[in-house]
Amino acid sequence: MGRQLYGVVFMLATLLAGCGARQDDNEIVVQRFFGTCRAEYGQRTDVENANGECGIITTLINQFAKAHPELRIRVSPVAWPGYNQLSAQLAAGDPPDVLVMHMSAISDYQSRGLLEPLDEGLKAVGVDPAGFTAVSRKGVTKEGAIYGLPFDTWAQLWHINLNYFRKAGLVDQNDEPILPTSPDELLAQARRFKQATGKPYFVQSLVNERGSYVRNLYTLLMQQNSAFFADPKHLVLQTPEARNVLQLMKTISAERLTTLNQDYAAATNGFMSGDGGVYLVGTWLIGDFDAESKKPGRPLSNGYTVRPYPKLFARDTTYTDGHAWVVPTKKRTETQRRAIYSLLKFLADNDYQWARTGHLPAYTAVIESEVFKSLPHRASIAQLGTLGSSLPPGVQRQFPIQDMLSEEVAAAIAGQKPIDQALADAEARINDLLFHLL
Repeated sequence: MGRQLYGVVFMLATLLAGCGARQDDNEIVVQRFFGTCRAEYGQRTDVENANGECGIITTLINQFAKAHPELRIRVSPVAWPGYNQLSAQLAAGDPPDVLVMHMSAISDYQSRGLLEPLDEGLKAVGVDPAGFTAVSRKGVTKEGAIYGLPFDTWAQLWHINLNYFRKAGLVDQNDEPILPTSPDELLAQARRFKQATGKPYFVQSLVNERGSYVRNLYTLLMQQNSAFFADPKHLVLQTPEARNVLQLMKTISAERLTTLNQDYAAATNGFMSGDGGVYLVGTWLIGDFDAESKKPGRPLSNGYTVRPYPKLFARDTTYTDGHAWVVPTKKRTETQRRAIYSLLKFLADNDYQWARTGHLPAYTAVIESEVFKSLPHRASIAQLGTLGSSLPPGVQRQFPIQDMLSEEVAAAIAGQKPIDQALADAEARINDLLFHLL
């Protein structure tokens, strides 16, 4: 959405929230993305045998509905990320009762009174925020209150074709990948890798999914301790730290050390087909790539591993976000309210099942459990629960910010703009958006 449309939607939503359409007293509407898979999972409740985001969330909600025949659980799948639809529903006074939301989007709605604080309701069903991981608790806490039930932490990771790393001599004596520890080492490794394998070092999805640019930028700024959002309403990007990152990205692109012009599907299939050495993509593909590595005769056969972003600068951190379940402000019956918190308790209790998608659990006890540690590759990424970093909680409009910033970063990398001009333009556009917040 553009800035003006966002403003109109949020103004209407604020005025009309609570004037909802009629629901049965025992009915709640659960809205979520993660795809639709009704043909395979529409009636199933065996969550332990489900796979993937869609399969696991579908069977979880089916299981809860079956255990509570006195309730009507109406599920509303929406296309990712679903915020245009949610804003329209809020403006019409007919929001869902529970929905999944990126933690980075919570401030947009909470700051306008469109989400309910959950502290008392969670306490009543025995969910203690003290059990959330530090990253998760920060992500759902706004102005000292809890506004979401955290479900996971996710981040872009280095998904690695270990077979190519072996060919390039980039494994140690324990057959573990040798990762760079500085920008110069990264470029040296990437050039060595390309010479040895004939493949680019990186695989990236940069067409219609340029959020990847921004997640890389955030991570490498955070690793340099750049306070680019010290004031949540003012972005500072015309800095040596930002120039360092864009110059690194531009060099990688100019030297063809990365794949180019691939969308998400092409990049994902390309990595499995051997297009490059390191695919920069999220936690949710760990299971798919691990399964691919067990197939004989494939580029990843016996040769897949995954790591958080390596420490290239002073600080060891990776930009993270997460999914949380939130409750829009709305008049409800006591039966509906009890149903909502029963569902939230159920989802919290089943966080391990959700973690099988590859996302990092939102609860310390799950991360530290032996059953979680026994899942493939999870020990390699568990540190994100403490080392992950998100934007400051007061930063609003993070999705529109991502779109604007991606456009400018892409222009700099492609040589359409000088780096300094792209940074200045991004800073001006985003600060104009933040200045005009309603």
